[in-house]
Amino acid sequence: MQRALVFVVLAVGAALTVPQLAERTLDDAAPAAQPAAKTVAPAKRQTSTTGSARRSVILSSDSRGHFQGSFRINGRTVDGLIDTGASVIALNRSTARKLGLSVKASDFTYKVNTANGIAKAAHAVLKRVEIQSIRVDNVDALILDDKSLSGTLIGMSFLNKLGSYQARDGKLVLKAR
Repeated sequence: MQRALVFVVLAVGAALTVPQLAERTLDDAAPAAQPAAKTVAPAKRQTSTTGSARRSVILSSDSRGHFQGSFRINGRTVDGLIDTGASVIALNRSTARKLGLSVKASDFTYKVNTANGIAKAAHAVLKRVEIQSIRVDNVDALILDDKSLSGTLIGMSFLNKLGSYQARDGKLVLKAR
């Protein structure tokens, strides 16, 4: 179990590092003559449910091609970025606190590699993760310090509990079991 969790921690570390490295590489490759890009608030995400049982959710990609959604974790609303490169859901400590997850310094026993260097993480099990009509119970997560993770990553510990998920033509379709 501990070896599997160490693997998960390393996978989350890679998931946290790769997007930032790719973004940095793309920024470095931009022609110098171009003006600096403006930071623009993302357009409102489009989500919908389909099917007679309303057990599917469709997320539209944002301007950067990412899929984001409004999730309810342990009954509280949290915006999350779908990350198939993350083995588990990754939360920062502030979000974990809002979700009622109490962690103490001694809980941070796992080491993960992030774009900001090596960070420690604590393991948690989320009682319930929901997005619209889809509900998944008992989902593994890792909690990192706020300086190591700025948002919430919805990783494979959630996606693997779905019936299916598929990305195509700027849409991500999540289907419940």
